[in-house]
Amino acid sequence: MDSVILRNYRPGDASALSRLFRTVYGEHYANHHVYLPCMFNQNHAEQRWHSLLAVEGEKIIGHATLSRGEGSCSAELALSVVHPDTRGQNIATRLGQQLLVHAQALGCRGVIIKQVTQHPYTQRMAARLGFYNCGLLADYAPSPFGDTAPESLVIGYRPIDGYRRPLPLVNWPPACAELKQHLVSVFGVRDRQVRWTRPAVQLDEQWGRHDVVLRQLDHGLLRQLRRLPAHWRICLKLRLSADLATDASRLAAAGFTFTGLAPDDRGAGWLALFHRGTQPRALQLHCPHMQRLHDALPAPVADSA
Repeated sequence: MDSVILRNYRPGDASALSRLFRTVYGEHYANHHVYLPCMFNQNHAEQRWHSLLAVEGEKIIGHATLSRGEGSCSAELALSVVHPDTRGQNIATRLGQQLLVHAQALGCRGVIIKQVTQHPYTQRMAARLGFYNCGLLADYAPSPFGDTAPESLVIGYRPIDGYRRPLPLVNWPPACAELKQHLVSVFGVRDRQVRWTRPAVQLDEQWGRHDVVLRQLDHGLLRQLRRLPAHWRICLKLRLSADLATDASRLAAAGFTFTGLAPDDRGAGWLALFHRGTQPRALQLHCPHMQRLHDALPAPVADSA
């Protein structure tokens, strides 16, 4: 382990990194940029990625990056990969620790991590790095292991020292008392909303999943959500507000299940997560709060028409 050093990304590393991702994930990694080496250089040149490598001799054995959107006050700890021959040496944790220090130097107020759920390793690493789990993205991304079923992801958030991301004062659904206590104890609360920086309604599609982002839920939008195609797998992100309990009840009647919160990467606020069309499966999650959210996901209702 003493022979492993951590260093910043260099343009000449691109091809070796692409081969490392292929060695670990074959052709199944969800971020397709890793399969085109020139994208490593482009993302770094445009300062979207800030990568750190673990190197033993001349061989790259690990990688992780801070991925940051333009103008965002937060970054995502992402693209973590370690060569199979060097697992169990805490290389991914060391990379993460150094990148969290770098996030502060970049002026980030917090860091997000999306943890895979088919194994416990990234979930355990996130806990060691001080991330607090806040939400579940159900059936969100293609499986990095080649499974036919999509991969669910646990969202963790770690405020950078000196910054907080308080929650607005919220009326929580009655079934979420433990989650509320957990999140409020970690992040605190404030009595005002932060500025909304997105369009009022967004609809995008990726990996067969439809993402809907809403500033607020009204009766007209609720009617339109009910009429979305029944076969769509939907991840709905709604601005967290005092009306959470009411919104969750109305969305539940439209087939959507509440799965926690996510930091808004376009601002300093929070989004409430809701899902429709997920497939039931057994998962053993590291965090009991996330386990309860997963276990509350319903089996899909068969179309009787």
